[in-house]
Amino acid sequence: MTTSDIAPKRVYVWVWLPGSTESVPAGVIEQSGEVAYFNYGRSYLERENTIAIYLPELPLQRGRIRPLQGLTIAGCLSDAGPDAWGRRVIRYRMLGTDLNSEDDDLTELTYLLESGSDRIGAIDFQSSPEEYVPRTSEATLAEMQDAAERLEKGIPFSSELEMALLHGSSVGGARPKTLLKDGVRSLIAKFSSTTDSYPVVKAEGVAMELARRVGLNVAATEVVESLGRDVLLVERFDRTSTLGQRLSIVSALTLLELDEMFARYATYYDLVPIIQERFTDAHPTLRELFSRIVFNICVGNTDDHARNHAAFWDGTSLTLTPAFDICPQQRSGGEAVQAMAIAPGFKYSQLAGCIKASEIYFLSQVEARRIVDEQLEIIQSQWRDACDAARLTESERLQFWRRQILNPYATEGL
Repeated sequence: MTTSDIAPKRVYVWVWLPGSTESVPAGVIEQSGEVAYFNYGRSYLERENTIAIYLPELPLQRGRIRPLQGLTIAGCLSDAGPDAWGRRVIRYRMLGTDLNSEDDDLTELTYLLESGSDRIGAIDFQSSPEEYVPRTSEATLAEMQDAAERLEKGIPFSSELEMALLHGSSVGGARPKTLLKDGVRSLIAKFSSTTDSYPVVKAEGVAMELARRVGLNVAATEVVESLGRDVLLVERFDRTSTLGQRLSIVSALTLLELDEMFARYATYYDLVPIIQERFTDAHPTLRELFSRIVFNICVGNTDDHARNHAAFWDGTSLTLTPAFDICPQQRSGGEAVQAMAIAPGFKYSQLAGCIKASEIYFLSQVEARRIVDEQLEIIQSQWRDACDAARLTESERLQFWRRQILNPYATEGL
């Protein structure tokens, strides 16, 4: 059997409308050559409480909707698809392909349909427009961690664990992870990897702890131990306390109308006019965005690409989500750059440059300097307490301090 034999011809999109605990069919994606077109269903368009899946990409209208220029599939649909780790899980399950293989001729629609249903945001993909069948499974944290480690090593494991691991395949990112339920809480469990050359899980844990302490709006996290390894539990903010409700989310890549292939062109300053025109509370949002840029530089998170920023979508306006995926990157020297440019021609990981660029974010240089000084003071004074909360050993604290965390390059010129 070839991949063309198993590739779906069309995929149906189901959505959770605001305030609803059940999904409804919204439309269908159909592949034509390299382009995936979307078509709303008549019943969805006729609903009283219907909203566009996202504007301007998918306006509420009859007929086939082509992706925006430069895209092969609408960004809001791509946002709900699996990222690197999920694709590796699906590839292994369907093709038996070695986890690190570059060979991949599965279609985008295959990835959408084969990934788990408990995906980020408020949509899912189904093979039927009439019957919703969730792709979910249950397993313990330890079982899913064991399955992830076996998958990385190419060691076989049970079909039950395979399905449990597939459950988490819809979550974005390149690292091993899965989804968990803890009462009414929905969690993402991020595992240590067999290829880690430094304690990545604890690095993200301490950065998220520091982010809370400097006053950023961030996802709740906790570092725990399972099977002798570190695990980061991240509370999901795309789920409400009312079981079954889901919140619609779009990435900054989608806001900027960019394809994954052109993500390197995404910039912070290009988000500014979008925030001004389309976000609730534009000025506080710009201040928060600027503060997140400053913090990323302070803690050495240079992986701040456009998929690692997102907004809630309610059918009318956008609201910045809590920050997530703030992880100090391995670093031995000084000079570094951020994934997204902060100002035209400037993407260096230096706080002085942020202050000079502050007017782009409608902040005075005095306000910007105050944000920088406050973050520096809190990080320095609360570093040890944050390390305790994230379970860092003394050697790990020394490994991060003045390398990723407050590297001297960041404060040059202040």
